[in-house]
Amino acid sequence: MANPRKIIIDTDPGQDDAAAIMLALGSPLELDLLGVTTVAGNVPLSRTQTNARIVCEFAGRPDVKVFAGCERPLKRPPVTAEYVHGPTGLDGPELFEPTMPLQDMNGVDFIIDTLRTHEAGTVTLCTLGPMTNVATAFQHAPDIIARVKEVVMMGGAYFEVGNITPAAEFNIYVDPEAADIVFKSGVPIVMMPLDLTHKVLTLKARVEKIRALGSRAGVALADMLDFFERFDVEKYGSDGGPLHDPTVIAYLIKPEIFSGRHCNVEIELASELTLGMTVVDWWRVTKREKNAMVMKDIDAQAFFDLLTERVGRL
Repeated sequence: MANPRKIIIDTDPGQDDAAAIMLALGSPLELDLLGVTTVAGNVPLSRTQTNARIVCEFAGRPDVKVFAGCERPLKRPPVTAEYVHGPTGLDGPELFEPTMPLQDMNGVDFIIDTLRTHEAGTVTLCTLGPMTNVATAFQHAPDIIARVKEVVMMGGAYFEVGNITPAAEFNIYVDPEAADIVFKSGVPIVMMPLDLTHKVLTLKARVEKIRALGSRAGVALADMLDFFERFDVEKYGSDGGPLHDPTVIAYLIKPEIFSGRHCNVEIELASELTLGMTVVDWWRVTKREKNAMVMKDIDAQAFFDLLTERVGRL
């Protein structure tokens, strides 16, 4: 088997971020997690850096390096989503103060250093929250941009449009300037928009399978998903809410369960009405250069089978 792919997870945990981190940690043959960088997003930075460490401890992996990055968007006041994720961001299971350390280095510096010290084209950035850390790294150290293998990100929407405003998805809306920098950088991008993640629903039977693993990680994740889905069930009227962020990690392990289209994606920065909208040229009506692989379809059952099996290895 090929060497595992080197990744950095950039995240704002969030219950669905927790599922993504656990999926990565349960897949060491495919993925070599170099570190986790945290950003303000679903909850403020003080919580996201704590939550990332709690998730690693739930997974039995206190050796993972966790770094705190940017505490606010590049140009805008912070926007958070406690109304979805609860005041802690990880509401559901009984939480605790993590004992594993937060690394001293800033997350942005870790991204820069890692890309400079590893061979060019070998490190993939997995962004599960606002893209502030990655954009800041690109601004501070433009030499690293050409060294990135790929950015695989959860964010944006096209046919499903928005979930925080009528036009914008949360991760992009929180820091549209950061997203704009990344999308204009020329790095290869794979985008997991709401169009895809809304097909991955935490149906009760799926969550119960994860709970039935009986392990610390499995029970904690099931408790998180039970909490997390309440908001979405009410909002979308479905049995279970969309599980956004783990699609990023699943794509790196099983790309064959995804399909999409290479498109141009531009980020709206000026309009009051559509700020943070990902304007996807799905029908290729412009001559704008294609800059992202926009995913649209997924084999949802294969995805949940993978998530359950890998969390079961922790």
